[in-house]
Amino acid sequence: MFVDSHCHLDRLELDKLGLTLPQVLDNAFAQQIEHLLCVSVSLAEFTEMAALVAPYPQVSVSCGEHPLHQQGVVDAEQLLSLCQRADVVAVGETGLDYFYAPESKLAQQAAFVGHIEVARQVNKPVIIHTRDARADTIALMKAHQAQDAGGVLHCFTENYEMAKAALDLGFYISISGIMTFRNADELRAVVKKLPLDRLLIETDAPYLAPVPFRGKTNQPAYVTAVAKAISELRSLPLAQLATQTTDNFYRLFSRCPRTVIN
Repeated sequence: MFVDSHCHLDRLELDKLGLTLPQVLDNAFAQQIEHLLCVSVSLAEFTEMAALVAPYPQVSVSCGEHPLHQQGVVDAEQLLSLCQRADVVAVGETGLDYFYAPESKLAQQAAFVGHIEVARQVNKPVIIHTRDARADTIALMKAHQAQDAGGVLHCFTENYEMAKAALDLGFYISISGIMTFRNADELRAVVKKLPLDRLLIETDAPYLAPVPFRGKTNQPAYVTAVAKAISELRSLPLAQLATQTTDNFYRLFSRCPRTVIN
């Protein structure tokens, strides 16, 4: 059994896929994907996102505002209120992205700290996006005791030193289809070193489709391609990697109901 630990079902362009959402989920089920975490990028869109996936028990949701989707100052009271909902299993995604938006560093940092504080308050893990902000991401995690909530650095693309710093804080590292890209040698070197009990897999669908689907709209069914690439890189049986990453997911996101596939 597999889990897609990070996807954006509300952002799938279903017309381009030629599929309905139930068909997307059926595709995932056919690949033995038992659970999906649909991750929020906007507080303004959260309620609609949660309603979209509410009929599907195999889909859980997070709540947060992506650093590239911030519309000014993040409303801390609204974030806290939404994250207190029983159906919300995690806070985020949040974090820092200096690659695309270096001009908003200070606003991103304030929002990131606010998300960490909410995660600690509601005792739910935080989902962190980080790009070209290695030092500041780890520094803010340490300064604001992100380890109290726990969480994951998702779609990891940074170096092993950053991964090790996050691991030392008790965080998990999630690997996406980027590791299958031809120019991802540094990332593959990191993946070889990651402890198996802190490893997650994800699609980040509809973005970053793995080889051999690169160039297509990504979907949760493709998380098996990520798993296969890691199992080959690590010389591990695919079934072992599936079991380990699935167990890791439910350990971190302990509020997710474990889905049983017959």
